[in-house]
Amino acid sequence: MKDNQAKYPQLRFKGFTDPWVQRNLGEVVDVKSGRDYKHLSEGDIPVYGTGGYMLSVDEALSQNDDAIGIGRKGTIDNPYLLRAPFWTVDTLFYAIPRVGFDLNFTFDIFQKVNWRKLDESTGVPSLSKATINSVSAAVPSEDEQIKIGGLFEKIDNLIAANQRKLDLLKEQKKGYLQKMFPKNGEKVPELRFAGFADDWEQRKLGDVVGEIQSGNRLPKDSLTNGDVPYVVAQTKNDGVFTKIARGTLDYNGKPMKLFPGNSISFSIDNPEAMFYRNAEFYTSNIMRVIHEDHLTHEQYVFILENMKRFIRGYDWSRKFSGPVVSNLEYLQPSEKEQQKIGSFFKQLDNTITLHQRKLDLLKEQKKGFLQKMFA
Repeated sequence: MKDNQAKYPQLRFKGFTDPWVQRNLGEVVDVKSGRDYKHLSEGDIPVYGTGGYMLSVDEALSQNDDAIGIGRKGTIDNPYLLRAPFWTVDTLFYAIPRVGFDLNFTFDIFQKVNWRKLDESTGVPSLSKATINSVSAAVPSEDEQIKIGGLFEKIDNLIAANQRKLDLLKEQKKGYLQKMFPKNGEKVPELRFAGFADDWEQRKLGDVVGEIQSGNRLPKDSLTNGDVPYVVAQTKNDGVFTKIARGTLDYNGKPMKLFPGNSISFSIDNPEAMFYRNAEFYTSNIMRVIHEDHLTHEQYVFILENMKRFIRGYDWSRKFSGPVVSNLEYLQPSEKEQQKIGSFFKQLDNTITLHQRKLDLLKEQKKGFLQKMFA
């Protein structure tokens, strides 16, 4: 469809039937540059950069309208709303909607644009005013803009509220981890369940979990559709790259090693790719697997948290190999106390996972509305 043809979104509010008009963003917003704030003293006016809020100063911009911030250099694909009064640094543009254009609707347009594709640099990602002004978008009447913008404002507020809940849960977990595991040089944690008083004992992980196993090298052309998760060194989707068929052959033409549930998978290269597995899975050759039949889910959670604590200070220029993990020394309480601690963090992780799924669903719903409600 050419730009001069009538445009209609797939989904509309009742009462709106007129075609949308194609506009360049230069007709919709007035793009301005940020400037230096260093001559100002501390105050109440927020200063923003490409990453968001930076600090507060004692003087506002001469222009006190709400606007949309978008990176000039660096993070160019994360536009966000700026509420007046504010300052922006010189790496952040601010775009003020012109008369007849709703702020929230205009912000939705900025979120739909693939700014990375408009990057004008071979080095640090960059945008210019001319590039922003030249972007074309279909725009309805101001009344319809306000309706659409109001809907997405509510969705954005809901997403922000759920993100705050998720961040708070993660911070709470971090706090519990600090208090429920002994600090360096100590043999008991600051916070314990009632009835436990004995010192924790020094152990080597290899003495507890036995042999640490390796995954299989699998050629890309051997990926076949199936129902068994194939785990790689990624954090997305809990490390699951795809699902493959049972009996899939590895690089040497032998059946892939099928690992049982109630295991831990971890990468030799990526510290974040470390997960508890509750069901059968295959994994790649750069992954390692810990499994012992006698260990419970709660004990595995306890071990996993110890491993995560260890890797924070690990030198990742070296491979996080099986022997390294086997020699990992940590403090361990009685089996009953491990069960209590593991059960506590299991419940906390489940709550975090549920909130993350809710947040992801909201973001997907927003994406769907953006596709259907814009021409």
